[in-house]
Amino acid sequence: MILKGFEELKSFLEKPRNIVIIGHRNPDGDAVGSTLALKHYLDKKGHFATVVMPNEYPDFLQWLPGSETTFKFNWQNSQSQKAIKNSDIIFLLDFNTLHRVGLDMKNTLEKYPNDFVMIDHHQQPDDVKYMYSDTEICSTCQMVYQFIEMNTDLELIDAAIATCLYTGIMTDTGSFRFRSTTSKTHRIIADLIDKGAENDRIHSNVYDSNSYNRLLLLGQALSNLHILPSYKTAYITLTDAEKKRFDFQKGDTEGVVNYALSLKGIVFAAMFIEDSEQGIIKISFRSKGNFSVNQFSRNHFEGGGHDNAAGGKSDESMTETVIRFTSLVSQYKSELEASYEE
Repeated sequence: MILKGFEELKSFLEKPRNIVIIGHRNPDGDAVGSTLALKHYLDKKGHFATVVMPNEYPDFLQWLPGSETTFKFNWQNSQSQKAIKNSDIIFLLDFNTLHRVGLDMKNTLEKYPNDFVMIDHHQQPDDVKYMYSDTEICSTCQMVYQFIEMNTDLELIDAAIATCLYTGIMTDTGSFRFRSTTSKTHRIIADLIDKGAENDRIHSNVYDSNSYNRLLLLGQALSNLHILPSYKTAYITLTDAEKKRFDFQKGDTEGVVNYALSLKGIVFAAMFIEDSEQGIIKISFRSKGNFSVNQFSRNHFEGGGHDNAAGGKSDESMTETVIRFTSLVSQYKSELEASYEE
């Protein structure tokens, strides 16, 4: 764990401040939940907090309390720039390096004259003045809960904050099934329920709100599933043409890679998604056991994340990317076999 400048930060926040809170590009439940929860908390402490996201987030997260107040940098640029310019400090949540916000927003933040606070659980974070980093914690939402706890302010957690934090912990732990879900995580979840988080409603809002086209897209993705049994690996591809055929919306591919990992005998899964807007192939990696997809992605696909969940990208075509991936996997045969658990 890295905890840097905490006492100085506490002193800085003793009087009201204009604060901007930022999550990563293509925000997931943990990014949205943590930024909104922190906004509600800081507002209750007498600050004026604004959440600025690099771009839009999925429909299944837009019901979260405070979502309507969030600025999107890519299409509410003037409001976002004004909030950043007028802020006294910026909190960076659920990402470890500025390139995770996209090039345009990164360029803006690199010119920011004041200090950053980073609260994040990904490996190898950038160095900023104030930092709370812990790669052992399952989610940034759990870290925000513990940040509030460090400030002896748990009594300020109301139903809105509890709902946001519960959502992020639930989504980043795969509904509490990943190895990073500890007994402390469950104790925190219990407290959030006691403070007003309605677990059944939250789960339904996130996971039971599929569109017809999203389910058809899932069917297409599963029909593109390939297995490399010799390497205990499976992967899924999804082209732009396939996405358009089923009216792809942001968030429609969330969690699809886990279907590949769910296959018996598979310890390494990947999903390759063509993104013509950015001119890249977006990649999601998942693993079981001690095979580090974080290291694999860092070494080969300009990405990273956690040991068992990471992202990456390729500037090659889909065909070239898959060929390179399958060639690389063959070099990790012994590590993948060692990671397999009966």
